[in-house]
Amino acid sequence: MTIEGTATEAELLAAVTDLGSALRELVGTAVTTTVPAAELRSAAVAVRQVTARLSAARRSRDQLPALDDPGQARRVFNPVSGVGNPLAPPLVIRREDDAVVTEVALGLAYEGPPSYVHGGISALMMDQLLGSAAIAAGLWGMTVRLELDYRRPVPLETALVLRAAVRESAGRRTTVSGTIALAAAPDQPLVEARGVFVTPRPEQAAAYYSAITDASGRPTPPGRPGDATAVVEQPGATG
Repeated sequence: MTIEGTATEAELLAAVTDLGSALRELVGTAVTTTVPAAELRSAAVAVRQVTARLSAARRSRDQLPALDDPGQARRVFNPVSGVGNPLAPPLVIRREDDAVVTEVALGLAYEGPPSYVHGGISALMMDQLLGSAAIAAGLWGMTVRLELDYRRPVPLETALVLRAAVRESAGRRTTVSGTIALAAAPDQPLVEARGVFVTPRPEQAAAYYSAITDASGRPTPPGRPGDATAVVEQPGATG
């Protein structure tokens, strides 16, 4: 398969992943560097030059990236799991029994209180994981409620484990819960989350996404337009 007649899908994905990784390294370094002001100004000039190069061709808000497939929960620039997004850690979410799980250690780019993860980042990650748990269970919807209990601060640069599972599903409404814990103490939650996801009615989805096009500009309203992330299946997993 070729993308816009210039590269195979695998080649484009590799390039997007490489750039995302490089930018992630840049962000991480930018918030920890202690070089002099002159060096910072020089770096800013160089970064703006690269930005100008990348701005030569850009998609609009309503245009899906060439690599995205919302129906398959593939979102390459998702801010939590997208390999091409420098904001993303990125999380790799996998199925484990009746739950979904991921591990991560967050750097200082995600700092809130000194040496701890910003509470909004915890909420962002849990919203993503809860939605992925719904997708893994064959369900989907948009977040209508997200509640978090912050039991203890979440440390930076420390191995964490995030887990989520569907608790109830009725009609268009799905309830999911999840936790963030230290990988060394997975049964002692630092953060507990509960989310409610509702599948839009067909006419709602049509109204929300009628302007969406694919990468070539053809109208492509997604049938399941969520922001959840595809789940990596374990060998032998079913369902």
